[in-house]
Amino acid sequence: MMHDKRDVFIVDTSLSPYAKLRPVSICKIRLKDDFWAPRLKMLGEITLPMQYEILEETGRLFNFRRAAGKEKGDFRGRYYDDSDVYKWIEAAAYYLAYSNDEKINRMVADVVDDVISAQDEDGYLNTYFTFERRRDRWTNFEMHELYCAGHLIQAAIALNRAINERSLLDAACRLADHIYSIFSVDKPFLPGHPEIEMALVELYRATRIEAYLNLAELFLNDRGKGLAGGDTHHIDHKPFRELTEIVGHAVRSLYLNCGATDIYMETGDGEIWNTLLRLWHSMTERRMYVTGGVGSRYSGESFGEDYELPNRRAYSETCAAIANVMWNWRMLLASGDARFADVMELALYNGVLSGISLDGKRYFYVNPLADRGFHRRQRWFPCACCPTNIIRIIASMPGYLYSVSDGGIWAHLYVQSIATFTIDGKSVLIEEHTEYPWRGSIKFSLYPESEFSFSLHLRIPGWSREASIHVNDERLKGEVKPGGYVEICRVWKPGDKVSLCLSMPIERLKSHPHVLENTDKIALKRGPIVYCVEQADNPDFDVWNMMLSLDSQLKAEWMSRMLNGVMTIQGEAITVETESFRSSLYEPINKVTYRTRKIRFRAIPYYAWANRKPGPMTVWIRSVGDVVMNLTDETVKS
Repeated sequence: MMHDKRDVFIVDTSLSPYAKLRPVSICKIRLKDDFWAPRLKMLGEITLPMQYEILEETGRLFNFRRAAGKEKGDFRGRYYDDSDVYKWIEAAAYYLAYSNDEKINRMVADVVDDVISAQDEDGYLNTYFTFERRRDRWTNFEMHELYCAGHLIQAAIALNRAINERSLLDAACRLADHIYSIFSVDKPFLPGHPEIEMALVELYRATRIEAYLNLAELFLNDRGKGLAGGDTHHIDHKPFRELTEIVGHAVRSLYLNCGATDIYMETGDGEIWNTLLRLWHSMTERRMYVTGGVGSRYSGESFGEDYELPNRRAYSETCAAIANVMWNWRMLLASGDARFADVMELALYNGVLSGISLDGKRYFYVNPLADRGFHRRQRWFPCACCPTNIIRIIASMPGYLYSVSDGGIWAHLYVQSIATFTIDGKSVLIEEHTEYPWRGSIKFSLYPESEFSFSLHLRIPGWSREASIHVNDERLKGEVKPGGYVEICRVWKPGDKVSLCLSMPIERLKSHPHVLENTDKIALKRGPIVYCVEQADNPDFDVWNMMLSLDSQLKAEWMSRMLNGVMTIQGEAITVETESFRSSLYEPINKVTYRTRKIRFRAIPYYAWANRKPGPMTVWIRSVGDVVMNLTDETVKS
């Protein structure tokens, strides 16, 4: 039996005193587009059921029944595997908030029953520390007990908001109360993998029990005291408020920042906010990939040094890109600053979406920006954090489109949709028509319940070079600057129309000179989409040998039957043959002559690579300028 739906928020800042924006319920938004709506449909029809089967197949659900005494046998898997079950529940909750699906609802009910039955009388819940490992509870900060607890809390809140399911939330509160009874100022314990901090703040928002907020602050304040060895991997080398650069395990670091942002929105601690801004600048200006991916090192799944952004050896974990979206969403809610929406959009369309195949069945853990055809998506992983993480962000996608403030509606991400809002106690319906992210024309039809005054804030992406706005066919006066929001305040009447036109030229991007691997290389970007060249589209030459001149004529071309429908980039380039090196690895420059020939090439969105026949791929393409002195084809020089 389906339950009544309520307001379903990813992050509920409705009562947060230091948040500028409040979220809009997933239930109030219906996607009508050809990009995101099919992905949500596929989630319910394919991905959620398939992952449910894998959770059973790999023993993750068995572990809960084992802990409850329902089944016999040895623990299966790893000590943090409970978290995958919780993320699946959270994703299913968001999906159920959006779609009445009885099959998914029954799956959720069965999983929730298994989870609840495994909880101890004192509130403790972790299937790894059952029976033979009971004495080891809370003895090792690295065993992810708090990490798993955080994901349970988030899943329980989402499910309660989505279908008014209370039993899992009650179990989460009992677990949170147990944790609160264990740790205090006199008995500190540092979460080895941050997650619990943002979960506790959200539990405070859901229940208004201040103990949960206080516990989240305690965990944040215990950073830098050496409880985790004082190393940068765990972000324990300095107190949080003294951090000046983004370091450590990328997912842990960004999850910690999510929790800190949540704490700031409840407490207004200015030192926390200033730290967050420093870390944001450190990441976006010196340690983030052009795709919005983060974490350059396989060693420790970590951030590297400034400008350390290798391509083929990029780690760029899918979970880290998701964490980047989560953090920037919170920074946006706190400030209303469009630069956070820009990064959120970049990571979402590129670093996140590359993590799942177009058929919804396979996943990337690592997302390189260059490959020789060996890196392929997998059905599952022994550490399956990414598959379950990516489905919860896709399921919650409608909740990122809009926000509201006192007297205002804010449009962040543009997707064809129908949304309803309540502003100053009055209802407003907005129909949005667009083919974004492929085209930059966005049209809104507004239907307030009656004439009244409010503001519509439209985001002008930082990538846009030209933008114009018309209200009822009359051009809005004044300059429309990229990288901000344009506020349109007026008395709105039913049927009023607003059109936003964003230019979408093909951009050639250059790296900072200190990103040495990208010296004399360019990347292609159009709108929010980063492109790559893949061998499947360019069989007549090795894409690693391709070079692009700065004056090459490039055009965007829609391919409806390719990769579920994509806008491609096509143009003329040259390919360089490497015969002059013969069997040598190095040659004197005066002995090297590059043989070249003109070619036609096609580039595809980065998120869509590795869905066809394996072959080389690269995001960063060499520029003609780096070998023009040695070209043999004079026609190419001109």
